Amino acid sequence: NVVAGITNNVIGTLTCAKISIKHKVENLVLVSTDKAVRPTNIMGASKRLAEMALQSLCNDKNNESTCLSMVRFGNVLGSSGSVVPLFRKQIEAGEALTLTHKDVTRYFMTAVEAAQLVIQAGAMAKGGEVFVLDMGQPVSILDLARNMIESAGLIVKDAITPWGDVEIQVTGMRPGEKLYEELLIGDNAKPTEHARILQAHETFMERDDFDALIQKLTNAIVQNNIIEIRELLIA
Repeated sequence: NVVAGITNNVIGTLTCAKISIKHKVENLVLVSTDKAVRPTNIMGASKRLAEMALQSLCNDKNNESTCLSMVRFGNVLGSSGSVVPLFRKQIEAGEALTLTHKDVTRYFMTAVEAAQLVIQAGAMAKGGEVFVLDMGQPVSILDLARNMIESAGLIVKDAITPWGDVEIQVTGMRPGEKLYEELLIGDNAKPTEHARILQAHETFMERDDFDALIQKLTNAIVQNNIIEIRELLIA
C-alpha cells in the first residue's frame, strides 16, 4: 500500500523528529534499511526519504537538544519480513521452497546483534550521522534454502536427487527487487570507534527544498494520488 507506506515511513518519521525536538528529547535514532541505498521500490525510497527527513532537521535553529541519527542495516533473522520464517512454514507444510532467483543474496543479522549495535551507534552520534552496520558477508538464499531443508532432516528434491523430499522453485524476480542489497550509496564510509559500525557520508536536500517536497508529497497522500507519489520519489 503506497499511501500507507509513505505516510508511515516518511511523514511518521518527520512527525516523530519534530515532536522530539519540541519536547527536547535527548536522542532519536532512525532504524533504516539497506533498501534505502539506490532504491528500486517504494519501501526503499520511503526509507531513504525518512533518512533525508532527519538530515534536513539536523541544522534546525529550533533544535537545541535532540541528537538525530540513522542506522542502516539489512535483514534481521526471524523478523516478519525475513525469508527464514517463510521457508520454515513451507517446510512444515510440505510445500516447495520458493525464491525469486537462484543468484539472489541478502545480508542477515540476529535481532540481538542488531539491537545492541543500534544502541551503540546511537550513543556515538553527535547529530546527522548515517551509521552503517557491518553485516558480514551476504548470504546466498539458495544455499540458505538448501541448509534449512537439510537441517530439518530432509533431502532437497532436484535433478540429482529426484526422490528428495522438498523442491526449491525459482519463481522469478518481482518488480523493484534486487539480486543483492547495498549498504552504502558511495564508497566513502569511514570507521568509528566500534569495529562493526561505519559512518557513511551522503548528500541530502537543503531544508527549504525538502519542506517543499514534503508539502507536495502530503498533498498527493491526501488525494490518494499514487502516480504523483511515485513521480515525486523518482525525482
